[in-house]
Amino acid sequence: MIDFTGQSVIVTGAGRGLGRLYALDLARRGAAVVVNDIGSTMRGDGTDSSVADAVVDEILGAGGRAVASHDSVDTAEGGAAIVETAVSAFGRLDAVVSNAGIFGSVSFDELSHEDWARMLRVHLDGGFHLSQPAYRVMKAGGGGRFVFISSSAGVFGQPMEAHYAAAKAGLIGLTNVIAIEGEAHGILANAVLPTGFSRMVTETVGDEKFLAESGFMRAIRPELVVPLVVFLASRACTFTHRNYSACAGRYARAFVGLSDGWLAGADAEPAAEDIADHLEQISATENFIVPNSIVDEVLEVCDRLGVSAMPGGAEVEFPEPA
Repeated sequence: MIDFTGQSVIVTGAGRGLGRLYALDLARRGAAVVVNDIGSTMRGDGTDSSVADAVVDEILGAGGRAVASHDSVDTAEGGAAIVETAVSAFGRLDAVVSNAGIFGSVSFDELSHEDWARMLRVHLDGGFHLSQPAYRVMKAGGGGRFVFISSSAGVFGQPMEAHYAAAKAGLIGLTNVIAIEGEAHGILANAVLPTGFSRMVTETVGDEKFLAESGFMRAIRPELVVPLVVFLASRACTFTHRNYSACAGRYARAFVGLSDGWLAGADAEPAAEDIADHLEQISATENFIVPNSIVDEVLEVCDRLGVSAMPGGAEVEFPEPA
């Protein structure tokens, strides 16, 4: 059994939907859980402390350990307060499930700057505000796990959701860098792209008859996302820098691959016409690599060109994190 006994885990947006299910399963497995939720509407309006409190009561009633946090991730002070709640209550922090978010559909040409900024503030800024103080605690404590809840909307796109997609895609970039810098300190970071029947779906679709009768809606039971998130938050997870999709009981790695493309040559001076002439080769998706960082891309191209990436043939290395 994957066990969290003696570990402390933060779950943001844990008062309802998927977040609540993550918190309950982690607590069932022995984790002391910080249940964070401000209790807002799906669009981020209002607050209701009873939302987080109810989940804490549910965990305590089942014999688990939990405390509520009503701080918002959309400020640096809020993120720091959430982490401080974990450290004060449980003396440590072992994992973070960054799940808090808002949602709202609007066409791109009608998207206001206020809605754009608000979405990024909660999802992307919120991911940073939470993860930086958590990272510092984990680094001092010898390691930990981050699970960022991204979305297929960000990786593949979703109509009417430019702001949401951009914010969720940004979390992938954040995950990548935390994974690279954190590995030396035992800190692993991965992301999940969940598809689950939650209030995000019900409020977006709105058609109660469709929701009740749709086979797909029945197939994307939110409980089916939980196993992947819990595994990635556990010490059983020994890898980092990956993205996984969870949809209707299908679990799969989602990745950005870099194809061989067309190499103009070290001394060539290609023009736009050369791009047009070689477009099929440039656009082909076969024979790809999955770079671990930008360095991998540079080294691969330099190797094919037969040149050194650094003066004097020195190896390219990341500086050791302080």
